[in-house]
Amino acid sequence: MITTANVLNVANNIVATIGETPLVRLDKLFPDSHASIYGKLEAANPSGSLKDRTSIFIVRRALEKGRIKRGDTIIESSSGNMALGLAQACIHYGLNLIVVVDPNLNAHTEKLLKTYGAKLEYVKSPAIEGGFLAARLNRVQELLKAIPDSFWTNQYGNPNNPMAHHKTIDEICRDLGGDVDYFFVSTSTCGTLMGYADYIHQNNLPTKLIAVDALGSVLFGGTEAKRLIPGHGAGVPSQFLDTDRIAGNLAVSDIECIVGCWSLLKSEGILCGGSTGGVIAAIDRYISCIPESSNCVFLLVDRGERYLDTIYNPDWIKTNFPESEALLKSKVGW
Repeated sequence: MITTANVLNVANNIVATIGETPLVRLDKLFPDSHASIYGKLEAANPSGSLKDRTSIFIVRRALEKGRIKRGDTIIESSSGNMALGLAQACIHYGLNLIVVVDPNLNAHTEKLLKTYGAKLEYVKSPAIEGGFLAARLNRVQELLKAIPDSFWTNQYGNPNNPMAHHKTIDEICRDLGGDVDYFFVSTSTCGTLMGYADYIHQNNLPTKLIAVDALGSVLFGGTEAKRLIPGHGAGVPSQFLDTDRIAGNLAVSDIECIVGCWSLLKSEGILCGGSTGGVIAAIDRYISCIPESSNCVFLLVDRGERYLDTIYNPDWIKTNFPESEALLKSKVGW
């Protein structure tokens, strides 16, 4: 008979499975490199992305401090992953969820959110300054005023966002014996990035942190422009970003994200989303500057199944990036 006493590896609930994701060695992705490349498989989190960590950490802290209670309404602006993490957390803790989204939300994520029971508020027009993100944030404020017992998790400014990711880098450093030379991180709110930066600073680590932004994002002073790949970049400045704590930054285009995703799939058999592809493109550019025998880490941020109609759909790519076919043939053997 199996009893509680002899069951040693059973999670108490689904949110207890968040974190402790595998670190995967990726020898085939950059076969000519003398550096060791590792991917942290954040797609293995239960709702499918690193934002599970952010969502559960922020919600738990709000519950512990009495900011929210069972039956209250969580409101957040999201392009997808944060919303899915919150949807799962809200079911677990008996909370309602309203997510403010824009037309860049992909159809698969929209279906998932509705299945989880989240209510979606659609912003159809970008703000004059700050684009769709600014428009979403404006709508969040309107909803907070209109809905009693509502709470904004505020992934853009809540200090619990970066704090949620101290554990992630702690897991990585533990698994590599503290030997992390380069860490490439996609940016959006910059909460993940600065959580790692804080940990590196607090522990006096030699790790070089490289931020990967999107062309068309304003995070590092770029000019705002239309982007089709969600999940990275931003139309408004970050409230977290401290450039003194990072070693550098690179901006990648939408097509580079797509090529990076296909490269990962073709070489390693791993299906991830666009922000992961962007980081792979950035590493490809940077890798000649990395000394031999270095350990380089990046995040396998989310599951690629959400992008089967876009990033992994050749017809969608040809329609939106007609110049890309030759590049994809040369890079990934289309």
